[in-house]
Amino acid sequence: MAEIVQHRIEERIPELEQLERVGLFTKKEVKSIIKRATALEYKLHRLVVNKEDFIAYIQYEINVLELTKKRRAHIHYQFKREEIEFPVIHRINSVFRRATNKWKDDVQLWLSHVAFCKKWVRNCLTICFKSLWIMAAKSELEDRSSSESARHLFLRTLRFHPDNKKVFQEYFRMELLHCEKLRKQKSELEKAEMDLGEYEFSPEILAGKLADVVYRDATAKIKEAEFVISLLNIAAIFDFTKELQDFILQDLQTNYTADSLTWDFMAKRELEAPGAGEELQTAKGRASDINRREERCCQVYEEGVKSIKHLVLCPLEPMWSCYATFCLERLKRKTNVEELKEKVSECTQEPMSQASVYLEVDVYLQILLSTGDAEGAAGVATAATRRYSQSAAMWSLSLRTLMQLGSGDVGGLFQEALAHVNPKESLPLWQLQVQWSAASQSPEETDAVFQRGLLSAVAAVAMAIKESYLDWSYSTGGYKKARRNFTSLQENRPLSKAFFTRMIEIEKEQETPRMSSLRDYYERALQEFATSDDDLWLQYIQEELGPLGQPENCSKIHWRAMKFLEGPSVESFTSKYTLMQTGHL
Repeated sequence: MAEIVQHRIEERIPELEQLERVGLFTKKEVKSIIKRATALEYKLHRLVVNKEDFIAYIQYEINVLELTKKRRAHIHYQFKREEIEFPVIHRINSVFRRATNKWKDDVQLWLSHVAFCKKWVRNCLTICFKSLWIMAAKSELEDRSSSESARHLFLRTLRFHPDNKKVFQEYFRMELLHCEKLRKQKSELEKAEMDLGEYEFSPEILAGKLADVVYRDATAKIKEAEFVISLLNIAAIFDFTKELQDFILQDLQTNYTADSLTWDFMAKRELEAPGAGEELQTAKGRASDINRREERCCQVYEEGVKSIKHLVLCPLEPMWSCYATFCLERLKRKTNVEELKEKVSECTQEPMSQASVYLEVDVYLQILLSTGDAEGAAGVATAATRRYSQSAAMWSLSLRTLMQLGSGDVGGLFQEALAHVNPKESLPLWQLQVQWSAASQSPEETDAVFQRGLLSAVAAVAMAIKESYLDWSYSTGGYKKARRNFTSLQENRPLSKAFFTRMIEIEKEQETPRMSSLRDYYERALQEFATSDDDLWLQYIQEELGPLGQPENCSKIHWRAMKFLEGPSVESFTSKYTLMQTGHL
């Protein structure tokens, strides 16, 4: 949690520096913002969060925005909005979305988001209204059993969002649910041998014609294969929609053949085709049935490749990637029938070799590794790092591949990667290098890797390496080595809470843990986090209440906590301490 919060705070630094640089806030005010923001961030990243924490965070950020606006007017400075206000607005929107996703039924929360968007970011207002419309329509159908009201709300929503996929999907689903409900009612009445004269059951509605109308309207506005497939998948949930499914399938095959997703969907449907009953009685028969289905899949993919190849301005890469990914999945599938294994390998070799020119690097590497082409995989991995020398993700992918192959050049490539990649994005590379070195190099060489990482100017890297170094020291040299390294590193900032808590865990894992050492670790941690981390104070108190501690020290720790903690952390500490005293924590 500490690492996440630290990362969030680091993301704020550019905007805070701008606030101070242009004279909107003083240095002291910026420090105060950082302290308060840190405390609020910790609350949002606990295992159990409450709505009040989200509201407090949002309100504080809005207060900062309002104050910035007033200061701008006072000093007549209207520049650098993208560097100052925009990140804050984006952050508030993000927290609002998290809150409304967690408490979907809280109308006041939604309305607060709407009010914020209306004032600060008008182009986001439609998102809020769309979600509210959908919620209202669902409520009318599910809670009030009013399909007419739900339909009316969806139609009104589409007036404001005429090409929104989510609205059309939910409208389509609603009509099918309504149809299913009517069919069940009719069936129950017939079973009870009741007269249906007074009930209106339109044959068209029972057949799903209203959903058909929604589908036609939706696909007239949104002409995408992925969207059509999503509607087909919704229809497939209901057992009375065979005619509608056939119509959608025909539409997909007629009007969307330029999209690789269409061919991918059609090919995979072949795997679901039913087989012959008698043949499925034996393992060999079932294997033969699967073999035939896979052959039909390959035929559909090959037809898709030929079809798209002849179209102007349609790239082949997505089609080949779909085909090769399917082949790769089938190669990885576990089976005991050797004939099937050989057949799968045989039928995938040609498409994979043809697709290699078009494939993404990660897919191509998986293919080469699965087919046993170690030399080819090493060549592709090395070439990828040359072409994408500044991409941390590509270096990680290529280095993992070379590690898997046992390449002897990995050590040098790690140094090259770190020289090319932006230091702020280098943490995954450092973690991967440490993992590789611990498994492949001598302890002295691994220690040297850690020492280089500890010197990183990027706080996230330095903190993560400290934590890893402590773990590695303990696993390779035991308690004494871990304690020695902890002592040497505890004064070198930046420091994370996890660094201290890990040392506390190590101490408690010993046969005879020393309470004096535990107190030292807690006291040193509190030098860094005393003002914001109420959980750390509570853990310290619980330690004193334990078998090794002295309960009489708890009152002193409590007094110090109340003195040092700031802002909302005080209230949180007080409530948790009360729960702990009553045995509820």
